[in-house]
Amino acid sequence: MSGEEILVCAVQLGENFCLYFAGLECDAFCKEKILHRVLRNVNSQLLVVRPDLNMAAFEDVTDQEMKAGSGMHFNIHYYKTTTPSAGMPVAFSIQVEDKNYYMCCEKECGKMIVRFREGEVPKEIPGESNVIFFKKTFTSCSSRAFKFEYSLERGMFLAFEEEGCLRKLILKKLSREDEVDETMKISF
Repeated sequence: MSGEEILVCAVQLGENFCLYFAGLECDAFCKEKILHRVLRNVNSQLLVVRPDLNMAAFEDVTDQEMKAGSGMHFNIHYYKTTTPSAGMPVAFSIQVEDKNYYMCCEKECGKMIVRFREGEVPKEIPGESNVIFFKKTFTSCSSRAFKFEYSLERGMFLAFEEEGCLRKLILKKLSREDEVDETMKISF
């Protein structure tokens, strides 16, 4: 039991002596605001989405490429929540060649995979969702860098993994909660 107090006001006593309450909310996410940002890793590489290849990777990008940048400018959708202790709930979307895509996680061959699906991020999410990540500060002394925990699997974070010359976007499990893993560090 936590020390958190919840004020509950009975509104009505119904038949069979059932109490009815007002002001209670169910666990849900409701879109609050949207920020437009590029996402960078610890090496200052930009996250680039390539839906045709069904992948996203951190790449070295010139200023000129970034200005023209298809697949680089993310919409970060912030949601209000009734359970704020987990972190700030966010979802990611991006526009590539006049099509909208949203980031989600799916299980494939027993492994969680980051995907970009065509479509829009929902305005309201009534319960759990594979599009929600909890934004947390990377470390207490690093307020401009973040890590993003997958909402459906505690301890799984967005990160990058080197695969040949690519740094692919993946979900990675932290072995300990106090572990600092630079591959999970993402800044705006």
